[in-house]
Amino acid sequence: MENKKLFYKTMLAIAIPVALQNLITSSINTIDTLMISSLGDVAVAGVGIANQFFFFYFMICFGLVTGAAILIAQYWGRRNWEEVRTITQLTVVIATIIGILFTIIALIFPKQIIGLIIQDPNVIEEGAIYLRVVSLSYIPSAISFVYSMTFRTTGNPKTPLFATIVSVFFNVFFNYVFIFGVWGFPRLGIAGAAIGTIIARFAELSTLYFISRSYNGPLNYSLKELIHPQWHKIKRYSPTILPVMINETFWSLGQIMYSVAYALIGTEATAAVQIVIAVQNLALVIVRGLSSSCSVMVGEKVGQDKFEEAQLYAKRFLLISIITGVLMGALIIISAPYTLMLFKSISQNVYILAHKSLNMIGIMIVFIALSNIIIVGILRGGGDTGFSMKAELFSLWVVGVPLSFFGAAILKLPIHLVVGLACAENICKVLLGIIRIQSGKWVRNLTMD
Repeated sequence: MENKKLFYKTMLAIAIPVALQNLITSSINTIDTLMISSLGDVAVAGVGIANQFFFFYFMICFGLVTGAAILIAQYWGRRNWEEVRTITQLTVVIATIIGILFTIIALIFPKQIIGLIIQDPNVIEEGAIYLRVVSLSYIPSAISFVYSMTFRTTGNPKTPLFATIVSVFFNVFFNYVFIFGVWGFPRLGIAGAAIGTIIARFAELSTLYFISRSYNGPLNYSLKELIHPQWHKIKRYSPTILPVMINETFWSLGQIMYSVAYALIGTEATAAVQIVIAVQNLALVIVRGLSSSCSVMVGEKVGQDKFEEAQLYAKRFLLISIITGVLMGALIIISAPYTLMLFKSISQNVYILAHKSLNMIGIMIVFIALSNIIIVGILRGGGDTGFSMKAELFSLWVVGVPLSFFGAAILKLPIHLVVGLACAENICKVLLGIIRIQSGKWVRNLTMD
């Protein structure tokens, strides 16, 4: 009984701040979409597609950071502070290098990037304006992500939550100011939304940095240590981190391919999907909090060689994710008409398409929740990054992407049915993941030399 109480106490201590942070972040994205929707369907589609490039970049960083988090959780479980510090420093440097590269690409080739996904010249023009400006937020976003991950993995999820709250305030305030041109400021439209994002990201990073310098933790290091990280240790960490980075890189490319499939149906379908994504991300905040709890808690037990407890934790998280997914699905379907009423400036066609697509997501979200817990929480937390990569990429590129293109390009299905076909990816991941968990082969202690 005590063990169960400790389990739920630890789970909630990590999950609630992470869920709140994700809720706030997703709320920012929803508010952005609401504000931008006042500029019309083309603006919504343009900004949504521009954000696909950021999404691709973000998921590469996510792979880097979550790969590092797997190691940090296990070394933290062994109380090896020096390794935690070394991993964090290397992750910050690599994330910064990736951020510089993507910023340069977005500044030089914004129209070409948008044009890869959609051919509508109006959408390309609007999206390119937004992408060129918002790319300046990429570097602080990546560094903030590393800081937030390290705080959470080392038992301090409240600090990144606070930083996100600061970011929300700046984002909403400056978005309103620059999009609509109030209080004497120029009306900049979607460029104003990008400027608001830049200011918010720098505010978030500044908050995390100054807090990290105020206590003796793995993020409290000098600039000299950051400039000269221990590169020779990359060889030791790469077998864990690289599969996750490859996984997230090709997974994000797959999500972009979904956008290409949706764009084949039309600009209205693309705009509807952007609204659906914003709502879906709000619904998944609890799942992402649970995934973070699962990864940290399972990783610590594996790092301490408590394999039976790690397997018990995995089973508990599976049950919790099923219950959460069913409840979230019901909520999405019931609230869909009221949620879409917030998007007052969208056309009637976009409203109808978004409503049908939200109902489809409501049906499928239990599989989305389960696959998230299995891949990100259990398998990665247990150190089984190689299998999780294979399962995710197989499900995406052999099942999800081909089905979505078959539905959109060959069968000419409406957008909500194509969204449903894309979700088949998650069903496949759940089946493969459960087979792997039952085998027990996913439990791997990565801290053993």
